[in-house]
Amino acid sequence: MISIVIPTHNAASGLAACLTALVPGVVNGCVREVIIVDGGSTDRTLEIAEASGATIIRTSQGRGTQLKAGAEDAKAEWLLFLHADTVLDAGWEDEVATFIERVDTGQRPETAAAFKFELDDLGVLPRLIEAGVACRCTLFRMPYGDQGLLIPRRLYQKIGGFSPIPLLEDVDINRRIGRSRLVILRSGAITSAIRYKRDGYVKRVMRNWACLLMYYCRVPIRHIEKLYN
Repeated sequence: MISIVIPTHNAASGLAACLTALVPGVVNGCVREVIIVDGGSTDRTLEIAEASGATIIRTSQGRGTQLKAGAEDAKAEWLLFLHADTVLDAGWEDEVATFIERVDTGQRPETAAAFKFELDDLGVLPRLIEAGVACRCTLFRMPYGDQGLLIPRRLYQKIGGFSPIPLLEDVDINRRIGRSRLVILRSGAITSAIRYKRDGYVKRVMRNWACLLMYYCRVPIRHIEKLYN
């Protein structure tokens, strides 16, 4: 039913937990295959991927390029794109199966979906960021890649799929999907807070917003990438 595509680059610290959360979907028949698209990892990422039984594809590094390659190799009629440091909530597979059934049977129009954003850290700042993301998703239907993207293959192909760009590939594809064709599921996608802790919560959020503003102002991606990195 679903091909899950996970881009990786030195993602060993979170990949095992990400893959473990997918097991219930494999057991109930919701997940047909898991595809790891690696961009040149030098840690234990590929070892973990091989042990899980996932299909492994090697490409040049760049999340847009990796996601595009994974989608081209996928065999199922539904695609689920996930980050390697994202862990889906227990029970996600039931909500996803119900969502897919309603779309496939015409009970709802052709639609994509993302998960509710959660951070795996305690304190006020993580909760404020979660609230801010919830507001952004409610008002603009603009989830980021760490919330996953569940999309029927026919819609993915209709909008042209992922662009082979190194970042903001999530914003780019969600803009083309459109607000009316994107919903937020109740199940959470719990994302690692390592980057927020490393960079500082406020600095990280401000940098993300700056990159988003530059994107909508049509600043070339190569310049945005310098700020992001």
